[in-house]
Amino acid sequence: MKKRVAFALTLLLGAATLCLGADKKREDTSTRSVQGIVSDATDKPVDGAVVKLKDTKTLQVRSFITQTDGAYHFHGLNPDIDYELKAEHGGQASNDRTLSAFDSRRNAVINLKLEAKK
Repeated sequence: MKKRVAFALTLLLGAATLCLGADKKREDTSTRSVQGIVSDATDKPVDGAVVKLKDTKTLQVRSFITQTDGAYHFHGLNPDIDYELKAEHGGQASNDRTLSAFDSRRNAVINLKLEAKK
């Protein structure tokens, strides 16, 4: 009897785990994210750089201020839209970079390097 109860609990726990995994998989396919490091010309991370993310469909702009490690991140992005990224700090700026709708990565990494503004 104890073996049957233990077996039934094991099956129940396994089924619950599979259901949770399936929900997580569905959730991951509806959005994507982008992250990276902002660095200067000497490849040192930049603290306090402003990273702007522009939705090319609505032209809405989101921003993120980097911490001491130069890292930035944006989550909850629509996988069907292109986004433009740019970093600025102390009179310097990075080149514009694009996260394309054709890029199938769910967690894209795009590093940005600051240069003197032209």
